[in-house]
Order: sequence, then C-alpha cells, then structure tokens
Amino acid sequence: QVQLVESGGGLVQAGASLRLSCAASGRTFSSLNMGWFRQAPGKEREFVAAISGSGGRTYFADSVKGRFTISRDNAKNTVYLQMNSLKPEDTAVYYCAARVHWGTYNSMRGPSGYDFWGQGTQVTVSS
Repeated sequence: QVQLVESGGGLVQAGASLRLSCAASGRTFSSLNMGWFRQAPGKEREFVAAISGSGGRTYFADSVKGRFTISRDNAKNTVYLQMNSLKPEDTAVYYCAARVHWGTYNSMRGPSGYDFWGQGTQVTVSS
C-alpha cells in the first residue's frame, strides 16, 4: 500500500506562484510513476502533469504547459508541482497519484490508470 500526502496549497492572487509537494510512503518511491490531477467544483478530475520514476520523462496538460513544472526527489520520496503565472481557472483541489506502469500520454492522463491517491490540497487563485 502507498500513502500519499499533499501539501502546499493556499490562496494566492493571479500571477503568483505556488509549489505543491506530495510525500509518499509504503513503497520504493523510484518504482512509482507520479501524476498530478485537479478537480474544480462541478467538473471532472483532470490531468495536470506526470513524471516517470526516474524523473526522466514528463507529460503536461496543454492548459499548464509552459507555466507548471513537475519534478521529484527520490531521496526524499517527494514529487513537486511548481505552478507559476497562476490564473483563476487554476483554482481546484489538486491531487497527487501514483501508478506502477508508465504509458503514453493518453494513458497517463486518465485517472483510472492510477493505483493510489492522496487526499488533495486546495489551490485558490483570486483575480
């Protein structure tokens, strides 16, 4: 079993930056491929970014490309989501998720492909 705990959310103004963290335990972290998703009220959970176990491969949703980066520190069992130039439409609960197998972009962007989920952290961007 894998436990994931997100942190770093908050209330910021448009244009600001935030860094989310997700600490993992329960399994060799480098064996896990990690993803970030978000869910706004009344909307489906949507893919934000993913990173492979080694950190060498990443995917991003078009809506965040160029503004968000994903990284990981396998020595600290932590994955990060650096969010810059935040917009009000980025407001959502952000979740990190883990899965064993890496895949294509379409595979990695689907929530059903992930085996473990964190509890989420709220990000609110005011205009």
